Amino acid sequence: MLGLKLPTDPRWVNIVEKNIDDILTDHAYCEQKAASTAISLIVSFPEYTELIQEMIALSREEMGHFKMVHDKIIARGKTLGRDRKDEYVLELIKFFPKGGSRTAQLIHRLLYAALIEARSCERFRLLSEELDDKELADFYHKLMVSEAGHYTMFLKFARKYGDRSEVDKKWQALLEYEAKIMKNLGTKETIHG
Repeated sequence: MLGLKLPTDPRWVNIVEKNIDDILTDHAYCEQKAASTAISLIVSFPEYTELIQEMIALSREEMGHFKMVHDKIIARGKTLGRDRKDEYVLELIKFFPKGGSRTAQLIHRLLYAALIEARSCERFRLLSEELDDKELADFYHKLMVSEAGHYTMFLKFARKYGDRSEVDKKWQALLEYEAKIMKNLGTKETIHG
């Protein structure tokens, strides 16, 4: 369903289990960045009313997820750690050239967001199936379902606002590029790394 060209090596879960506090901090910041992305789309493309309505709801939902993860951190007797650069996202956003029409910029941002949500969904599925901590496994199962909805929403909007065949070509090319990025990741206690 997600269309990812290179699945995450299941051994990534072993890295996560040894570094739960780090993964929870990274995950919290991923949720905050997802909310920021939704707000940024509102600010950058205010003329797309349907998109704006969805981004308002999404920003609220993502901040709710941030709170849920933050609550997990607190329950573990920890505090939110410092944010780290997301190597995955920094590499991913190099794919499409800068500039172009406003529509092209919107499509590119929507496709990036769709792919980030798809990879998060795939990672959350792994965590839900493989973590020994059943409470966290259940937590990630619920979030996996949410991420799948976000992935399809962003892809739907990209196809709505752009030429469907061109958007689909860009999507496939982005998926191929993302697979190359993923070959060098999966060795760190981060959601995407």
